[in-house]
Amino acid sequence: MLSSLYNCSTRLLRPVFDRMLQKRLTRGKEDKARLSERRGKPGLPRPSGKLVWIHGASVGESLSALPLIERILGADPYCHVLLTTGTVTSARLMEQRLPARAIHQYIPLDHPDWVESFLRHWQPDAVIWLESDFWPNMLREIRSLKIPAVLINARMSERSFSRWRWLGAGMLRDILSSFDFCLAQNEFEQKRLQAFGHKQVYISDNLKYAANPLPVNKETAQALKDGIGDRPVWQYISTHPGEEEIAFTLHQKLKADIPDLLTVIVPRHPNRGEEIAGLALTQGLNLSRRSQDMPITPESDIYLADTMGELGVFSATVPLVVMGGSFVPHGGHNPVEPAQFGCMIIYGPYMFNFKTICADFEAVNAALPVEDEQALADTLTKLLQNPAQMEPYRAAALKLTQDKSGAIETLWSYLYPWLEPDQSVDTGADRKAGSTS
Repeated sequence: MLSSLYNCSTRLLRPVFDRMLQKRLTRGKEDKARLSERRGKPGLPRPSGKLVWIHGASVGESLSALPLIERILGADPYCHVLLTTGTVTSARLMEQRLPARAIHQYIPLDHPDWVESFLRHWQPDAVIWLESDFWPNMLREIRSLKIPAVLINARMSERSFSRWRWLGAGMLRDILSSFDFCLAQNEFEQKRLQAFGHKQVYISDNLKYAANPLPVNKETAQALKDGIGDRPVWQYISTHPGEEEIAFTLHQKLKADIPDLLTVIVPRHPNRGEEIAGLALTQGLNLSRRSQDMPITPESDIYLADTMGELGVFSATVPLVVMGGSFVPHGGHNPVEPAQFGCMIIYGPYMFNFKTICADFEAVNAALPVEDEQALADTLTKLLQNPAQMEPYRAAALKLTQDKSGAIETLWSYLYPWLEPDQSVDTGADRKAGSTS
């Protein structure tokens, strides 16, 4: 009943959707040249032949999908992949990193007319949904059209689990019924999905471990190293509003003991560069902006990396990393990316979107969780004054990601029989491993 009510309500809310898109556009969260895609009007023709559609919400999901896209295309030279996301940042990254025969589009907002327009144009032969970015009208229409679909790398936070049980268990059950089977990140996620009635839920390695290391321009990395010199340096990556202020406060506190300290900030959304620079100015900090080709000088307190697609450069250059989104209740970001470069990783109490990965890291002392900003200040002071203490963590982080880099193989053992049902191998539905059904 809730699904039908949602469908009817969203059909009536088209003016609200339009206003929301315009508001997001003014805030830099939509691409004006491609805004029609958000209304279900594709910007590219459908390629001929088989088309596999993969959907991930944002940057993290789209990056983790790259090895899967390569595997799909490698298995079928006539297949194409459509990747959808919902953020400008992810779209720009995918422009740089998608292989041939893979295309990016924005996912339309969940208005029934826009959903129908999108599916009528693309007519995907199979759908692979990443993690938990559920769009009820879209998934309902996929089921109605009998398009094969699976949910992979599935996760559901405790908060989401409680909310769905309280507000809409039937609606989530309806959403999940669109998937032939689900691949959960761990046993806890598996049980939560099964609690909403899905019988085919299996456990697979986290796809984020399968991603290749982020690209690094060696000349850029060397220039950055030269600019830093022998100054003690730490970086706060993928920051969100509120975390830059934390970084500024920490910098001023740490400078009492480390006068030549350099703090690097890599915001999750580079278009916030002007805002962040203004905040630094109000606190009397000397800030150099990468987007404006400002060099690091001896007077620079903060180096603001407000550019796109250069996180690999900074991970390869600055080994002491604090994860953004973990000191504000955002849920954190993916520690696998800096770990692949052997970084020393610290994060705060809000890493709930990466509970499984954090458990993996903490089990082998590959990352250091801290409780609050004071604990972070104490930890950074200790490590900056004695860098040798970072080495065991750095080695453990690198080894962990290397050991788990074959995660795509487990995932592919489920997906390949599903994508190629004529192959004489067991299907994921036939497996017993990881299933309690």
